[in-house]
Order: sequence, then structure tokens, then C-alpha cells
Amino acid sequence: MRKLANAELERKNINEFKEAQKTPIIIILDDIRSLHNIGSVFRTSDAFLIEKIYLCGITATPPNKEIHKTALGATDTVTWEYAKDVLEVVNQLKLENVKVYSVEQTENAIMLDDFQPEANTKYALIFGNEVKGVSQEAINLSDGVIEIPQLGSKHSLNISVSAGIVIWDFFQKMK
Repeated sequence: MRKLANAELERKNINEFKEAQKTPIIIILDDIRSLHNIGSVFRTSDAFLIEKIYLCGITATPPNKEIHKTALGATDTVTWEYAKDVLEVVNQLKLENVKVYSVEQTENAIMLDDFQPEANTKYALIFGNEVKGVSQEAINLSDGVIEIPQLGSKHSLNISVSAGIVIWDFFQKMK
């Protein structure tokens, strides 16, 4: 097996990406401190044609050289918007009939492997601060909470890892 060169991968250019039909998923990053995490979520969102990213609260925005290090240009392809207040974003999306789910550990959370996205439905997924997680206020406004099953001794995953797992799972189930 020969490793493929980048030119052989038939990736979309920026214009083709912008014109492509998107996966009906919106990512909400709330109070994310790490610029590398932000960049990584952009890159994952590019890989799976995510519709949009909302950067809320203290979450940094492009252009930023530290975000660019991990995004590798995905800030030019994935549509994004800054909003100071995550609650305003959630309320607006719900008015647009978007199903909003927090990715967090709560009572009565739905395990990711048990969650089945509804057909013809757009979803927004909230990922919270690296230390505090998704705020209780955002959880209260959410249509539900999704938890990533974990079997080890640690109780959390890095935000960029969590986003990758959840985006991939939704992408597979929505095909």
C-alpha cells in the first residue's frame, strides 16, 4: 500500500467547500480557552462539512496565528460567527427549529451511542469550557444532553477530542 500524496486526495478548494451541501450540524463553542482546541474543532468541522461554528464568550476568533496552527486553513472554509452570549445563540437557533444539545455529563443524559438523530433535522451541539464544561443555563435551554460513554478512571475528555467523537458519530448516523 502506497501512501497517497495530498494532490491525490481530491479535496475541495475553498469555493467548492462553500458551495457544497453541508452536514446539518452547527457547533457552539462556549468559553473555550485553548486556541489549539478552537483550531482543532475548525479542522474537524471542515472534514465533515459542518454548517457553522458559533464562537461564544471568551472563545477567541480568527484570524489568530495559534488557532491557524491547528486549523490549517479551516477558518477560511467553515462559516463562523462570534456571539458574546451563548444563551442568545441557543434561543435564536431554537426559534429556527434547530435541535440544541449540550455535550455534558448530567442526570438523564443520553449516551452518545444510544442517541439517534431525527431525519431532516438540523442540530446544534454545545461544547463548554475546558474546566467548567457547559454552563447550567445553557443546559437548561437545551433540548437534551448527550454524554460520551467513558469507562476509565478520568471523568472528561479534551474538548477537541469530544468534538471529534460527537461530530463523527452524528455524521455517520445522519448519512
